[in-house]
Amino acid sequence: MRITAAGTVVGWDMCAALAMAGALGIDPAPVAEILPALEAVMVRALNEQREMSDG
Repeated sequence: MRITAAGTVVGWDMCAALAMAGALGIDPAPVAEILPALEAVMVRALNEQREMSDG
């Protein structure tokens, strides 16, 4: 994950995600198509969760 000094999540390390897919035997082409959409949802959810816990 890429995180700012303030603790805000700004994205995933796509190279690491694609490497993990390859290590699991998953074709990287469809993974590369899906990852940006998944990243956007997860970044939003993680930051909302962080804001709620900060009160």
